[in-house]
Amino acid sequence: MKNSIKLFTFLILITVIAFVGCKDEDVLDVVSFDDTPYSLDFGNFPPPQIAGDNSLTIQGVQLGRMLFYEKMLSGDGTMACASCHLQEFAFTDTARFSTGIQGKKGGRQAMTIFNMAWHSNEFFWDGRSHLLRDQSLMPIQDELEMDETLENAVAKLAASQVYKDQFMRAFGSEEITSEKMSLAMEQFMNSIISNNSKYDRFLKDSTVFSANERRGKDLFFKEYNQFLPAESGADCAHCHSGDNFENDKYMNNGLDADGYFTDIGREKVTNKAGDKGKFKVTSLRNIALTAPYMHDGRFNTLEEVVEHYNSELQSSASLDPALEQTRSTGLRLTPQDKADLVAFLKTLSDDVLINNKAYASPF
Repeated sequence: MKNSIKLFTFLILITVIAFVGCKDEDVLDVVSFDDTPYSLDFGNFPPPQIAGDNSLTIQGVQLGRMLFYEKMLSGDGTMACASCHLQEFAFTDTARFSTGIQGKKGGRQAMTIFNMAWHSNEFFWDGRSHLLRDQSLMPIQDELEMDETLENAVAKLAASQVYKDQFMRAFGSEEITSEKMSLAMEQFMNSIISNNSKYDRFLKDSTVFSANERRGKDLFFKEYNQFLPAESGADCAHCHSGDNFENDKYMNNGLDADGYFTDIGREKVTNKAGDKGKFKVTSLRNIALTAPYMHDGRFNTLEEVVEHYNSELQSSASLDPALEQTRSTGLRLTPQDKADLVAFLKTLSDDVLINNKAYASPF
């Protein structure tokens, strides 16, 4: 009799424990909206101008990160945004032209993705996208890239409870739309910051530069002087200035002469002849990681890039006036000057960026 009572008591106890355990699990499984802000660590940079209608949240950034690495967004499930924007190469591609899902090649080199929160101008090489959120959806629909419709992409995501839960956390509803997708991807891309290069440490705590790096820095920032060659610099900061080493403009940097343009660049968007051959001025941060160079990836090394500006500028009606001034004489850089410039450019690489787990695949 006593054994029966003990057994009965034991069974009741197990039942209670199981019941309580289930209730705790149910509580843990509740998915709800979470608008906890995402904190950007922008160091010495000025505060970014984040769009007021898309403030960064922890859950929004996480959803954008998931979508950035999600291969379901491509037509055959083999490619994601990250397929052509690889973290180890500062979120660009090492191929001259990235390969899409049908084996088709694009016509321009993949652009880097970092410090997007400080870009106040349009996006893509030719600026055809006004907002970063608009840019995020275009590769999905491009037949040369991911070749998928937004309707199909939404339907595939909506079939996943994982994504419905994450849209709930980020936006307060399980409903999945392409607009929400774009907002989330904009948040993730705005969260990617590069400000931990050797150059940044040099500015912050006087990290020692080698003699070549220091001389290259001086050449980089010193203006061109055609009348005093001995005091002339490479004038790189004319276009690559500020914290992000770019000027948020579209410029013709002398790659092609009139009559030889194979890509008219910005002109295709504005229909203005004065924009022929103009492309977005890109950041020089992480430049040593992002070969090949230029919109068409025509240069494989930094040495080739430096030599282009030193002696190979091509004249055209839309060539930047400052470059037109240097074209006739060249920058007169010596072999040592060029080597020092490259040494300085390599100090702009950010190992923290390419190893930051917050930017890596969440899968």
